[in-house]
Amino acid sequence: MSSHPRIEAWLHRVWSHRGPTACLLYPLSLIYEAISASKRKSTKPQHLPVPVVVVGNIYVGGTGKTPVTIALVRELRARGWTPGVISRGFGRQAEEVKIVTPESDAREVGDEPLLIARDSMAPVAVGRARYQAGLALLHAHPGVNIILSDDGLQHTALARDVELAVIGAGGLGNGWLLPAGPLREPVSRLDEVDALILNTTTDVEVESRTPRFAVSSCFGACRRLSNGDIRDIDEISHDLKASQGKALAAAGIASPGRFFAMVRAHDIDCTELELGDHYNFAKNPFAGRKESIILITAKDAVKCARIPEIKNDDRIWVVGLEVVLDTYLVDIVDQKAAAAAQRMGRHPETRNDKIE
Repeated sequence: MSSHPRIEAWLHRVWSHRGPTACLLYPLSLIYEAISASKRKSTKPQHLPVPVVVVGNIYVGGTGKTPVTIALVRELRARGWTPGVISRGFGRQAEEVKIVTPESDAREVGDEPLLIARDSMAPVAVGRARYQAGLALLHAHPGVNIILSDDGLQHTALARDVELAVIGAGGLGNGWLLPAGPLREPVSRLDEVDALILNTTTDVEVESRTPRFAVSSCFGACRRLSNGDIRDIDEISHDLKASQGKALAAAGIASPGRFFAMVRAHDIDCTELELGDHYNFAKNPFAGRKESIILITAKDAVKCARIPEIKNDDRIWVVGLEVVLDTYLVDIVDQKAAAAAQRMGRHPETRNDKIE
């Protein structure tokens, strides 16, 4: 997806219905589908020695997979697992496998993997080849006994034991594949996954027999980027009213509208700034802004923290996001992963075997 918000908005408008432009592109979608099916049929999946859970989607662009992945890491850890995470690392400058630490540079590992490493404190590895990333992760962290793949539903070179498809506010668009629609795989693919995760506050129509679960989201603590001070979002709202200050909400994510709506739900009348997904902050979007408070997402913060001009701007607050998963969804993942571990000759009841 382009990082230009106007192009993204135009594409999503085209993909929201089966209008003239989409119909004109439809023959290309048939070619895309044939090529994808052929590639999938000819690819032999490689198996890692631990259960693999893929958190992906069929809608191109972001649907909120990363916050779901972070929440699932925490839930599985609470059930005795030692999770690790692999990801391609969208937007990184290199392609080779790399281990991610909380101190990594987002330009080298990608913004989302770095956010996962910092927020979940789980071991993370990035690489275009997810199987190789998984091997590297297990070599660096032999205590890991389950791997979550952030994205990768279409990366069939990696065998998986559990598949979760996240559906965001865009739903399934017009139901057509790229480029006439927003889908990377046919809607029927959703019948093959283990669970659907509805990560949206709006009603979306999804025809599938697969179990579906809604996630709930709320803002966590807000952290001042310059010095790490912690405040509640409602405290910031109260102070803005008391001082008659102005607020700017900025987001370089796929669906910024939800972030803006959540800010407004805390009685903050903010100016909205859509930066485009994976915005790189090569140009400071806050320079010359007159607002007294600037609210940004945690995904953007991992890049902003590396730019002194932005990091030292006392107006900027990072808004934390807390995602709550349905217990029954976690049960499905836990049970299927435990069954996979047992097939591998491991002992899921202890969930603490190490890879030798």
